[in-house]
This record gives sequence, C-alpha cells and structure tokens, in this order.
Amino acid sequence: MLGLTAFLPAAEAADSSLLFLAEDVPSGLDPDGPSIAIPTTQLGMVQLLEPLIAYADKASPNEDGVKMPDFSKPVGRLLESWSYDPGTLTWTLKLRHGVKSCAGNEFTADDLLYTYARALNVGGAVPNAWFLLNMASVKGFSTDVFSSDPEVAKKAKTLGDGVRKVDDYTVEVTQTEPNPLFLVNIAVTISQGVFDSKAMKEHATADDPWSYNYANNVNLPSFGPYCLESWTKNSEIRFKANPNYYRGKAPIEHVIIKKVPQGGNRISILRSGQAQLIQGMTPNQYDSIRKMPGLSVSGVYGNEGLFVVMNFKNPPFDNIKLRQAIAYAMPYDRVIQVGYGGQAKKWESVVPSTYPGFVAHEPPYTYDPEKAKQLLAEAGYPGGKGLEKYADQFKLTYVSEKETTLGPVVNQIRSALAAVGLPVTLDPIPQAQYGDRQIVKKDLAFAINDQEKPIGVDTGYAMQLFFVSKAAGGINNMVNYDNPKLDAMWAKARVEPDTAKRDEILAQMQNILMRDVVWLPVVEFKTQWAHSDKLKGFTWNPGNSLLLYDLHY
Repeated sequence: MLGLTAFLPAAEAADSSLLFLAEDVPSGLDPDGPSIAIPTTQLGMVQLLEPLIAYADKASPNEDGVKMPDFSKPVGRLLESWSYDPGTLTWTLKLRHGVKSCAGNEFTADDLLYTYARALNVGGAVPNAWFLLNMASVKGFSTDVFSSDPEVAKKAKTLGDGVRKVDDYTVEVTQTEPNPLFLVNIAVTISQGVFDSKAMKEHATADDPWSYNYANNVNLPSFGPYCLESWTKNSEIRFKANPNYYRGKAPIEHVIIKKVPQGGNRISILRSGQAQLIQGMTPNQYDSIRKMPGLSVSGVYGNEGLFVVMNFKNPPFDNIKLRQAIAYAMPYDRVIQVGYGGQAKKWESVVPSTYPGFVAHEPPYTYDPEKAKQLLAEAGYPGGKGLEKYADQFKLTYVSEKETTLGPVVNQIRSALAAVGLPVTLDPIPQAQYGDRQIVKKDLAFAINDQEKPIGVDTGYAMQLFFVSKAAGGINNMVNYDNPKLDAMWAKARVEPDTAKRDEILAQMQNILMRDVVWLPVVEFKTQWAHSDKLKGFTWNPGNSLLLYDLHY
C-alpha cells in the first residue's frame, strides 16, 4: 500500500489538496502534439489552458448531482463579449481585461494572434488547432499550408487580414463563408485554448521557433486555473492553483494526478482515504464502490462510445462486404452485459445519440451470425477461407492500460468473430503508442477505440473531424476513408444557413458512413468517476476531462 507521504507534501492541509488516481498521466501537453487524442493528455491540458468561451450550467444537475452544460448558452471566458456582422462575415472579439497567466503576464490581443499564427504554422505532429479554424472557415486557414510547393505553403502560413488586432483588447476574425461552427469550435479548450505568448517565446529556439518541444514536454503556458508544478512522465503530474486566475483562486490548491495502472489498487487507495478521486474503473467496480461507506460515484451519459476501427488502407478491410460481415458478427448484447455490466446501450450511428442531428441507421446492424457468414462468402472468403494470409491484419489492437475495462470486451468480440471464420487475435499496446498510431501514423489495421469523441457539440464537427478526406480538411480520419461524394456533401452542409436542410444533409452522410461501416459503432457508455463523498462540484463537459477548478470539499 502506498502511503500518503508518497504523494503529498506534509505541509499540505487535507482540504487544500487532492490526489487523483488515473490509469495514466499526460504523455505530452502540446495541443498539436502526437498525444492529443489520449484522454489523460487532455485531462492535463484542460487544467492549464483557458478557452475564449464556455457554456453556462443547466438549472438542475443530473441524477448523480453532476452539473450539465447548456449548449444553447455560451458564456465568455477570455472573451468579455463578441458580435457578428453577417454582411462582412466578421466576428468582433472583445477580450477580458485584467487576466494574468501563471507567469504573471497580462492577456492581450497579442496572445490571441500568437495562438492563431502558431496554429497556421502547422509545425506540430498534428495540425489540430489549424483544423478547428479551417473547419470554422476562418479566412487564411486553407489547405494551402500543406502544399507541396514550398512557396505556396510558406505564403499560406503567414497570418493575413483574416485575423486582425484592432487594439490590445479587440480582435476581428473574418470568415470566408457563413459557417455556424466558429462559436462551437472556440469553446474546444484543448485545441483553442490561448497561449501565454511571452512565456512561449522565451523558450523558442532557432530550430523550434514555436516552442513545440517546450509545450509538449516541459510546460504549457496559458491563463488557466492551474499552473504546472512538476511532471514526471509515466508517473505523475502536479498542479498548483494559479494565484492570478481571473475567476478567483481554485478552492483546491494542490492537485496530483498519479498513474496507478491496476484498477484494484486505485480502489484500495481510494478506500484508505489516501486518494480522493479515481477514474477508469469497470462498470461493475463502480457499482461495488457505490456500496462502500464514505465513497460516491458520479457519472453521465454524455458522448463516449466504443467502436471498431477497420483501416481502408489495409486489405482485406477495404472490402465493404467483409466490413459488413463483421458488423453482423458483432455480439452487441454480450458486450453490453459482460463488458459493461448492463451500463451501456447499443450505438446506432457514428455520432453520439445525445447530439443534435443524430440519426439512427436503418436497418440497424444486429448480431446475426448467419448473415455475417453470407456476407463473408460474398466478400470472397467463405467460412473465412483465404483470410489466413491476413493474420497480421486481424490483430485486434487496444490500449493495454485499459485491460481491466477492455479485456472482457475484446474477448467477447474475438470469440464471436472466430465463430464465423475470422482469425482474430488480441494485440494490447501502450496508450502512447496507440495514440501515435491512431492520429499520426493512421496505421491501426483493426482496433477497438473507446476514447474518441467529437468535443465540438455538432454533428458536422464530427463529420469533418473523423470522416472527410485530408484534402477536404479532415484531420483524424484514422481509417483512411476517402469518399468524394461525402466530401462534397460536407462542403455543402458546412455553409448551409437553413438548419433543417443542413440536418438533412448530415443525416444522409451518417447513413453513408454506416452503410460503408467506416466506423463500426458498438456501444455508448457512461462516463464515471469514484470519489470521497466529501468531494463536490462535479461538472460534465464534452471533453470528458474533469475541470479540477470546479471541485471543492
């Protein structure tokens, strides 16, 4: 058993500190870094970064007492106010006065311009920040930044008049076309949080003028509620409340997120009172914790789901009949009962069912092994004959740190697929390696994913994030799907001012993606945390990372 002194300085009072046990800790912190898709990386980022806007809370919390955002009511954070001129397609952003970073630097228009110029540079492992501004049709954020012509690319990476400083506290942003995603996207903290430009520039080098290495491996300077105190990769990360934070100093001053890979150990340390908060448990474990004195479980059905990745660049998964065969061989009910203890529901599309514009696929994919065998034969592999040469492709990859949660799931899937003739083996790999292969290399042939979600609350956001081609502005198309028809439909939907017409196009796109089994959605599950019953203030956000600023005793 690890003692409290292994985690917290002796001088810290119990009500001013928090020990949070997780399956991992951030492996990087740069929003354009290779680990951006990893939930524990995002958990670290949101404590440091501050967004331009957020959302007001709904009037009442959910049944677990978790406060829920009202996505119809954006509120200013680093912005005091904003306005839009439809005639010129220009947003006028009024910045908040008196905001200071962890380094004591005051927030001004120069920080926002630096953040946007850095996004346009696309010099990190993943052009994540550029992507959201491109998706929102911000002038100057074109795909020319990826041109093979060095002169074209260089010119495209220069911030032009699409983002203009009016004065120290006013910035104008112009769009190239009407697009409702600008406000949606600037609320995505992990991609649109604003850098402390002075601190970033202090760590720039000739080889790294935008401080990618510093932001990813040392510190992430911003204006958020916490400052980075120390960070040991693969072990722990420590935060201290930002004394300069404009909304007031966080109620809990010292927070440690500690890696404890084994779920049973996390529970034991929580029960002992040494830790106050844990995550990443199985549904059955959460149920057992609910019965333990002094402990509580908080959760929400938000936007998390589990799906199967089948890569179009890896034969035989480029065969649509094979993909559909796997969809009918999937043991949905067994996954729900065995993998999630009944605390999940079948997922019927490629976007969360809680989002506006969700459309369930008709007819639904159901567990039908005979139909799966028929489709397998139509694909050219009767009874699985001929698939033995693709044995390496049928390694079902998943995050090894999530063995407790995903182990029962992948075993149910392997057994069901083997029963129809598919030669599935299991391939657990470390979280950091999984994230790099998913979002950077995009070479996962066959995988289970339970950590991707569209943080922007919009079906169109999900379309461009995951499914349109890179040429059309996609960024996390992990299965290398390329459909010109889908790209054209999104190009139309992204500028369609009529909500009903836009939703109709997005519904058609969902049906195409489900027909082609671009992802194979399996289940939607509850996002949950176990904690001391003295810990209050849980608030859900679409990033699914707890905002530690909201917590208090």
